[in-house]
Amino acid sequence: MGTIERLTVYPVKGLDGVDREAAAVTPGGTLAHDREFALFDDDGDVINGKRTDRVHDLDTSFDPATTELTVAVDGTHERFDLMAERERAAEWFSTVFGADLTLKQDQSLGYVDRRDMGPSVISTATLREVASWFDAVTVEGARRRLRANVEVSGVPAFWEDRFVGEDAPAFEAGGVRFEGVTPCGRCVVPERDPDSGEPTPEFRERFVEQRAATFPEWADRSAFDHLYTLMLIARIPDVDRSGTLRVGADVMLSDGNS
Repeated sequence: MGTIERLTVYPVKGLDGVDREAAAVTPGGTLAHDREFALFDDDGDVINGKRTDRVHDLDTSFDPATTELTVAVDGTHERFDLMAERERAAEWFSTVFGADLTLKQDQSLGYVDRRDMGPSVISTATLREVASWFDAVTVEGARRRLRANVEVSGVPAFWEDRFVGEDAPAFEAGGVRFEGVTPCGRCVVPERDPDSGEPTPEFRERFVEQRAATFPEWADRSAFDHLYTLMLIARIPDVDRSGTLRVGADVMLSDGNS
């Protein structure tokens, strides 16, 4: 049996995460406040780490109770109530990113990349294993690079890989069912130091080499298009979308076994 070790949401897409003791499931099957806000340019393209490493210069925090976002960048600090001051926030971010931006909100689903899917899941043991592959990467650094919503402890490294592929099982966390949809193919973001934005030399090559060497026997290799892949993207079925996840909740296979 595993345990929910950590719940993290990313209130403004591309910016820092916020750890939560509890997170409600939205009607769209995501976690409340996850990617609830996003910055868009005039072409409708979102600002995120894939597009610009400028996001690493921003140090942000968010209070879901007040919707207040605090941002530190280039020696300055700003606070915005994202419900009441969305236009002012958009103007300020436009200056930071050098583009004319609009700040939008979606409370029912959030601006997740995969609109028909739900939370991302990884095990603490996976984070430890990945961190061990690189001299300069800590477990916390791996956590911030990979940006999962749900972290599960008490299970082995790459536990999450078993939930994709033909005849893959589902699992339950605190009574909420998670059905695996796809392993998460990674982008440029995990290659960068989360504080400096500097790329880790030969990160992708080392990652793929070690992923091949440690690929678990219980996983369906045919479900993985390539091995620059880590983390599970899951779906929460409609019937469980009124549920709430909590840190410390039990995690088990859907038949009740660990």
